[in-house]
Amino acid sequence: TSGTEFIRKNLNEKAYAVTTPLLTKSDGSKFGKSTEGNIWLDPKLTSPYKFFQFWLNADDSDIGKMMRYFTLRSKEEVQSLEQQSSEDPRLLQKALAEEITQRVHSEEDYQAVLKVSELLFNKKASSETLSSLDEKALQMVADEIPRFYFDKNELANGINIVDFLANSGIVESKSAAHRAIKGNAIAINKEKIQNKEKQINHEALLHGKYIMVENGKKNKFMVRVH
Repeated sequence: TSGTEFIRKNLNEKAYAVTTPLLTKSDGSKFGKSTEGNIWLDPKLTSPYKFFQFWLNADDSDIGKMMRYFTLRSKEEVQSLEQQSSEDPRLLQKALAEEITQRVHSEEDYQAVLKVSELLFNKKASSETLSSLDEKALQMVADEIPRFYFDKNELANGINIVDFLANSGIVESKSAAHRAIKGNAIAINKEKIQNKEKQINHEALLHGKYIMVENGKKNKFMVRVH
């Protein structure tokens, strides 16, 4: 009401506001800016990836209400999706996450989010997937996995892969680096490293500042070179 009152006093005109009931979760608690895991429209506060994941991970008991609050789909379309969700339990979440990410951010950001998701969760993601990401998408990846920092000057003449892994902090020692390489566990920018004499230099940099390192199937790291 303070907004409509402000307009009335300053413009001497009537003002109207459209409101909706307070959005609450199935347990009765409300979504609020002080709630852990909240989201913002500003991509500087919530990246498009985190924004997408928020809707994708919505609880089944909340998604029906959230869909009706935020979608621009018709009532019939929503009901049809609900019927189809019996065969695809996450269909509503996927549909809302796609729609609202495209609307709040952009189609380009949505496509980048899909590539980031593939890189993080698809075991078959390739070096081509990684190289197709723009700098903003790489930053989304870096925000989701452990990050290490490395001095760019050390790459000037190339650095041995063993030294790179140990000096960056990805492994605790050179002997651990040797074991990881011998066990075929290390990948640089989605390319397996089998030669412990491999040199890492500026050519490994993605957008001039990132190197993605994997140690085993589940351990992903982003090295920020500065």
